[in-house]
Amino acid sequence: MSAPMVRTTASALAAAVVFVLVSDVRSRPQAAQAPSVASQGQGGQGQGQAPAPAQGGRGGGGRGGRGGPAPNLAPRAGAPVDLTGTWVSVVTEDWQWRMRTPPKGDVTSVPLNAQGRQVADSWDPSKDGACEAYGVGGIMRMPGRLRISWQDDTTLKIETDAGQQTRLLRFATPAAPVSTANAQRTLQGTSVAEWQRSGNAFDAFLERGAGAGAPRWGSLKVTTTNMLPGWLRRNGVPYSQNAVVTEYFTRFTHPEAGDWFVVTTTVEDPTYLQQPFTTSSNFKKEPNDSKWMPIACKSS
Repeated sequence: MSAPMVRTTASALAAAVVFVLVSDVRSRPQAAQAPSVASQGQGGQGQGQAPAPAQGGRGGGGRGGRGGPAPNLAPRAGAPVDLTGTWVSVVTEDWQWRMRTPPKGDVTSVPLNAQGRQVADSWDPSKDGACEAYGVGGIMRMPGRLRISWQDDTTLKIETDAGQQTRLLRFATPAAPVSTANAQRTLQGTSVAEWQRSGNAFDAFLERGAGAGAPRWGSLKVTTTNMLPGWLRRNGVPYSQNAVVTEYFTRFTHPEAGDWFVVTTTVEDPTYLQQPFTTSSNFKKEPNDSKWMPIACKSS
């Protein structure tokens, strides 16, 4: 069974606001108070009701709120939502595994097979902080900040202060398809991005496709392959180079809590996992990058 999908509740958003205020006087982000809902157990779900998105805001389904991509527009110009800016992680669940390094052998809620458990049990605590923990399979779970910008008209860039990593999300176009044929494996792999609109939008809160009718939000889907092996958690819980990481970035605006996005991540790995491992991670937009504090990971 996989880790829980998190539905942002009003109480979680309140905790998030408290978290952001506290972070104003601290150089690094801190965990929000542990949520009142149990988020552990394989296949369990946090309870509560997702907040309604602001009507007419930038998170309300993008420009025009419906329909496919505008004809003859590059991915940047035709983006249904704006993900650019500086974002801080708001840790409202799984904080005991995200805000600190778990003990050796703690693989709670990760559906490892026997081989995966063997690898996790062989982790050396002296490797805490190694770059394997900041690969594509684990980087979005790290507490810290992201800077998202357009590198060019078809490439979104995500920089992380935790581990000092850079992800490039490439949109395939007829003139420039994305290929892994001759690409070197890296910690961040090769990421192919596509905008999701209308009936294809993925609703991270309701944990299902939005289906027919008007969408609630525009969304970004990213599929990553061609990666180096890494860790799902800082204590060496592994994923292999054969993994496929699929993410849905869903942006919305809450009238009281501001601008947010949720990234729903599914890791599928035939080498170390019995079944897909799914998590949801929350990020709140900051007014600037004045709290940006890069800390490099340790090379192996």
